[in-house]
Amino acid sequence: MYDSRINNSLFRLVDQEFSQSERLLFSSGNVTEVCDAVGQVMKSHSLSVKEDRTKLDAKMHFLQLGEISVSRLHYGAGVDIEPGAMKEFFLVQMPLSGRAVIESPHSVVDSTTNLASVLSPDDSVSMQWKPNVDQLMIKIPKPLIERTVVGITGHALHDTVRFDLGFEWQRSREWTSLLWYLLTYAAQISPFENQNSLILGQLEQLVATCLLSCHSHNYSANAANSKPSIRPRHVRIAQSYIDAHLNEDITAERLAGVAGVSVRSLYGGFKDFLGISPMQYLRNLRMEKVHSELQGGQAQSVTGVAMKWGFSHMGRFSVAYKNRYGESPSESLRRL
Repeated sequence: MYDSRINNSLFRLVDQEFSQSERLLFSSGNVTEVCDAVGQVMKSHSLSVKEDRTKLDAKMHFLQLGEISVSRLHYGAGVDIEPGAMKEFFLVQMPLSGRAVIESPHSVVDSTTNLASVLSPDDSVSMQWKPNVDQLMIKIPKPLIERTVVGITGHALHDTVRFDLGFEWQRSREWTSLLWYLLTYAAQISPFENQNSLILGQLEQLVATCLLSCHSHNYSANAANSKPSIRPRHVRIAQSYIDAHLNEDITAERLAGVAGVSVRSLYGGFKDFLGISPMQYLRNLRMEKVHSELQGGQAQSVTGVAMKWGFSHMGRFSVAYKNRYGESPSESLRRL
């Protein structure tokens, strides 16, 4: 249900939070600079200006919240953007003003202030942002959405997760309330202070769950028919322990002891309800941490980051990393 008073207040909160100089990532009229800067926090893409380049007047504010990010991006001129497939993340784009035409292999959306676009990782897209488009964007890692779908449905994925391209975001009280909460939380913290990892983990999960609950996707029917408690208690306990002790030495025996079951029951529960073994679940999360650090701009070497997260055999690690992300660890590091 749409409530103009609530959403007008939300727009004012966006203006307040994303007008601060410490959130400003860049402000430029140079096409190359703009394309490179946006590519650093999103992905590499081509950008062409459809009119006088002096009118580009691009500006981006950026907020990192754990593995998700919230951005505000404005182009003064009309631009064509060719990013291809997102590959590693989902992207929700909500116009605050102006309009954009988003085209994927499955549909075309004329995105306005009432109709957002949700880009799925495996869908190649092209975009035409009309002059003076101003968009609020939320970037969500692909593994976070996939884990959440598995948790909701209680079954392993049989296909990639794909959302409907168009999203009437202002009609969702849950989604607009989530945005309000994220921005209110962001207003209380400095971009330069360390954030509580436990709180950030909860925020990440909240964003993923909310999007899956509020917007249609190819697992919506499975989610609607699932039972909230479908995962056995010992699986949930083991998952929580792994999440909280990711950088520690974890064995199957330790997990079984924490969960209060045999190792065989532990493996059976993970296979039946998550489709993978508990140790593969652990490796997947650690691989996500490596990937995040290599892209974060602070890593000094691939070996150092890999060893930090428990990958001691660099050959096997490199193969697994490339299979998962489509590039070698050193390529991820060099892209920065």
